[in-house]
Amino acid sequence: MSESKRLFFAIEMPAPLQRQIVRWRADHFAPEAGRPIVGANLHLTLAFLGDVSDEKRQALATQAGRIRQPGFILTLDDAGQWLRSRVVWLGTRQPPRGLLQLANMLRSQAARSGCYQSPQPFHPHITLLRDASHAVALPPPGFHWSFAVNEFALYESVFERGRTRYTPLQRWTLGE
Repeated sequence: MSESKRLFFAIEMPAPLQRQIVRWRADHFAPEAGRPIVGANLHLTLAFLGDVSDEKRQALATQAGRIRQPGFILTLDDAGQWLRSRVVWLGTRQPPRGLLQLANMLRSQAARSGCYQSPQPFHPHITLLRDASHAVALPPPGFHWSFAVNEFALYESVFERGRTRYTPLQRWTLGE
């Protein structure tokens, strides 16, 4: 019996951008605002899959490999807080069509494969802080980062020694 893994599809943040966002977050949010996500774990989830068997992972990876769409530019220029889930996030005011198409394809493939998909509309975001139980002051508008998205990845979420680590298992290139 193969062991299931906790998986999700996501867009990886380039390392220099991770460092810039971590610095910006440190400058704009008080330490008590919430628990900061480690820079290496910053990502934009496209489809959460949950606990997946090896067989299902292979099927989902095969389907992901069939996706053909151009890359796109992602601009991060929005921030917000979801008090109920206690998350502070960084997002995009105008999600590019390519991002929405990619997420919709991956989410519908996941749903057809039996991976529960939230009925909530897709809200592209990067989680900056967790356990933000009180309203935080958000940075004034005017911040923004843009980067080319030319691939997406299947990640495994591993919790060990009190920490969560996201490990890319497989990547696919966009633009074909």
